[in-house]
Amino acid sequence: MHDLIIIGGGPAGLTAGMYAARSKLNVVMLEKMMPGGNVSITAEVENYPGTPNIGGPELVTQMENQARSFGLEIKSEEVLSIEVGAGINGHTIKSDSGEYKTKSILIATGSSPRRIGCSGEEEHIGRGVSYCATCDGAFFRDKHVAVIGGGDSAVEEGLYLTKFAKRVTIIHRRDKLRATKIIQEKAAKHPKVDFIWDSVVEAIEGTPAVNNVKIKNIKTNEITDFKVDGVFVFVGYVPGTGFVPSIISKDEGGYIITDKEMRTNVPGIFAAGDITDKKQRQIVTACGDAATAIKTIEHYNEWYFEDEQYL
Repeated sequence: MHDLIIIGGGPAGLTAGMYAARSKLNVVMLEKMMPGGNVSITAEVENYPGTPNIGGPELVTQMENQARSFGLEIKSEEVLSIEVGAGINGHTIKSDSGEYKTKSILIATGSSPRRIGCSGEEEHIGRGVSYCATCDGAFFRDKHVAVIGGGDSAVEEGLYLTKFAKRVTIIHRRDKLRATKIIQEKAAKHPKVDFIWDSVVEAIEGTPAVNNVKIKNIKTNEITDFKVDGVFVFVGYVPGTGFVPSIISKDEGGYIITDKEMRTNVPGIFAAGDITDKKQRQIVTACGDAATAIKTIEHYNEWYFEDEQYL
């Protein structure tokens, strides 16, 4: 039986793997794709401490190499299900390649920005299409950017982008924003912010980088070209919880609920990073969650599996 199985290989998973391996836990990480998560498609990371202007792929490669240097085993497998065990029998993980028994599980599968699904979106990720203003806003100094969405995140991120961009156009499919009133008022008064209402983006264009979006008015069906240098999409996130059993508590958005020590409501199952119910989804906060989780997991395993009164 393993001490710990980590599901997910983004910054939270890699940090957890490094801490766990360094503590000599019998740990395996399962990642269905290449380690790195969303960071691996980020052209440049400016706000991770100690690594100014590092490329996203380079940063996660360094994280992976550091974790492996302590002995972390990483397997390319997709987790299909978790079977919650009883008592000291531990839990069972079923993947597309096998089955694992483990004392503890750390779920670190993160969340993915919801795509708008238009033509050209995927091709321009990292070439003018972004899902994180904090990560990429500085690359659009004195540029004109479009923000897709009308909720709190879209408007707040749009206001953040005014620190860099010369103009921010918020494109929303309705005739009014869903954001809270105070945020709406700030946006409406800001000299750099304007709006396009009742509209959706049909296509994102440009070679190699974004220079145009085709916008469709949903009331008139008219399609027009709109020249921009970048597109920021904020239409929600999709948590990677498809394999997570219903017994594990989640919030209304599908994110796993944890306490401050990263414990879920099921003993022996923990979660860290963007898969959890949190406000800040940044590399540094994911890493902090992971470090906290491993210390909690160590204490749990010692208390539950090694203390004689529980055997």
